[in-house]
Amino acid sequence: MDNVTVFTHPLIQHKISILRDKKTGTNEFRALIEEIAMLMGFEALRDLPLQDVEVETPIETCMTPMIAGKKMAVVPILRAGLGMVNGILALVPSAKVGHIGLYRDEVTHEPHEYYCKLPSPIEQRTIVVTDPMLATGGSAVAAVDFIKQYGGKNIKFMAIIAAPEGLKRLHEAHPDIQIYVGHLDRELNENAYICPGLGDAGDRIFGTK
Repeated sequence: MDNVTVFTHPLIQHKISILRDKKTGTNEFRALIEEIAMLMGFEALRDLPLQDVEVETPIETCMTPMIAGKKMAVVPILRAGLGMVNGILALVPSAKVGHIGLYRDEVTHEPHEYYCKLPSPIEQRTIVVTDPMLATGGSAVAAVDFIKQYGGKNIKFMAIIAAPEGLKRLHEAHPDIQIYVGHLDRELNENAYICPGLGDAGDRIFGTK
């Protein structure tokens, strides 16, 4: 899986371990999700294109590199993906933000779209799709499908934890995108929850049950 990066950085692993703890409260959980997204984003965005622009320093005028092209797009999968957006925006404040709304069928565990709004022109942007959990891979595959249908091409997917089943499904469905995972967990259980996982990320980010 040449297009897959699973992080081993000690700071990311330490913060994910705190996320897993059921005693970690909503405020701390939310802050950690943002911090991990920023740490992952630092590496995931290492290939953003640059162009030299003229800048006047206090000493002289020089040519110096800045990010080129259309503004990047961050596209969270609602609702848990929202928790990662500010971490990416801390790195690229000028990025545009789209949204994809999916809900998972409780019986089949397959996703259904209820909302999709992307910044235009999406085909000219680097697109970072965020979802803390890559479980069955159904929502991730569907989200990337929708973005491609709207013309998106340069797509990166970021998940904080993933199950092997979901990672395999996303990679096989979309071998042309880059996938970044904070930690690869053991497996899915019979209810399609990641094990050992961290519970329901959306509920823990927003303090709902």
